[in-house]
Amino acid sequence: MQTLSHYLLTQAYNNAWANHRMLKACAALSQADFVATRTPFFPSIKATLNHNLTVDWFYIDALERELRGEPPHPHCGSFFDPEEPFETCVELQREQALADRRLIAYCRALDDATLGRYVTIARPGREQRDTRMRLLAHLFEHQIHHRGQAHAMLAGTPVRPPQLDEFFCEGEAHLRAQDFAELGWTEAEVWG
Repeated sequence: MQTLSHYLLTQAYNNAWANHRMLKACAALSQADFVATRTPFFPSIKATLNHNLTVDWFYIDALERELRGEPPHPHCGSFFDPEEPFETCVELQREQALADRRLIAYCRALDDATLGRYVTIARPGREQRDTRMRLLAHLFEHQIHHRGQAHAMLAGTPVRPPQLDEFFCEGEAHLRAQDFAELGWTEAEVWG
């Protein structure tokens, strides 16, 4: 039987896999299509994917600091200055992969007994405290939400949006084998 902490680890892997697929597709866009004004919450694919990354930086930093026993980041706004730190998809792809690896490493260090530990996040003028479990659930949902918006925007370009709604079904390993090879993962690494 799998534990809740292992489930969170598989969520981190799934998140990284979806980001890999999405950004690989976006890398095939022209720069004009990548930055073109579109209709969802953020005005472009570039803006949406930059937002996902800066929010990842913000939360992953808070989670890692708590794990190391450090106080919250003293300048929480620094993760969002600038709002869109990367101009090209290639840059974004590289940095998102680094953030995804940090999140996987963090989740690998968890155990069920510590999921209720509180993480303190500095917000403008206040501190927010939430459990590791709640922050991770929020972070995964945030990624899914905005990645879905970018996916919809990608549908209005010459590049076909990738399949993103699979969740590691055992009988579909062959469908992700190429991506796993690109990411340097094995099924055993993800599922234990």
